[in-house]
Amino acid sequence: MIYNDKNIGQALRERILVLDGAMGTLIQTKGLTESDFATGPFASWSVPLKGDNDVLNLTRPDVIEEIHRSYVEAGSDIITTNTFNCTRISQSEYGCGDYVSPMAEAGARIARRVADGAGRPVWVAGSLGPTSKSLSLASDMNVPESRSASFDEMAACYRELVLALRRGGVDLLLLETCYDALNAKAALCAISKVDGELGSRIPVMVSATVNDRSGRTLTGQTLEAFYNSISHYPVLSFGLNCSFGVTELRPMIERLAATVPAYISLYPNAGLPNELGEYEETPCYTE
Repeated sequence: MIYNDKNIGQALRERILVLDGAMGTLIQTKGLTESDFATGPFASWSVPLKGDNDVLNLTRPDVIEEIHRSYVEAGSDIITTNTFNCTRISQSEYGCGDYVSPMAEAGARIARRVADGAGRPVWVAGSLGPTSKSLSLASDMNVPESRSASFDEMAACYRELVLALRRGGVDLLLLETCYDALNAKAALCAISKVDGELGSRIPVMVSATVNDRSGRTLTGQTLEAFYNSISHYPVLSFGLNCSFGVTELRPMIERLAATVPAYISLYPNAGLPNELGEYEETPCYTE
C-alpha cells in the first residue's frame, strides 16, 4: 500500500518534516570493499570504484535499502536517494558516465520501495549534488574565462539525472550542497524542461552550503544573493546543509527565515571536526 498520498506542501503547513541523514557516512560503516563496488556490470573495471557510492544502487542495493529503512525506522518523513554524484560530470572520473541513468533510476526505486512499505507517509527526495565542476569559477586561475563545463553541458547532465529519478518514482527533488548559484540555475533549467516534457511539475528543495562563518558560498555570494539568483523558480524550500554545526548555522537560518518566501530547511554537520577528525556534536545537542 502507498501511503504518501498527502501533498508535501500540505504536510509542511501542518508540521515540521524530518529529513534523513548522511548516506555516505552510513555506507562507510558497512565495511564494504572494492568487490562490493566492482561487480556485476562493473566487474574488472579499469579504475577503482570504491567510494563511488552511487554504483551501489546496482551492485549492492540491499545495503542502500537497509540504510533507507534505518532512517524511516528512526522517524524520517523524507528519505533521500543515493544519487548525490549521479551525473555524467561527476561520474566521468570513474568512467561510469554511461551508467548514470540506470544508477539513478535504481536509486529512486530502492527508496520508493522503502517509503511505500513504511506504513505511514514517507516522501522520496531525488538527490541532485552540485557536481565536481563550477560554472562560476575558472578552471585555470591564469585564464579567468576558462570553464571546465558549459551551462548547456551542465543542464544536459542534470536533465539525464532528473528524468531517471522521475522514472524511478521520486516525490520531489533535492538540489543539495549548492556552492555555485549558476550550477543551481542549470539544474533548475533542466528540471523545468523535464517538467514540460512530462506535463507535470515536481516540488524542488534547494539547499546551499556556506564556505565560512560570514555566510558566503564558495563563489563569494551571500545567501540572500544566492536565493535572489534562483528566485525566478518557485522552490518548495530553501536552506542550508553541511558546512558547520547547528550553532554556527542557526543565525544564518534565522536571517533566511525572515526574508525568504519559501519553507526553510536545515541539515547541518555535527559541528566541525576536532584535532582527531571526530565530530563532537551529538543528536541531543543538535535537537
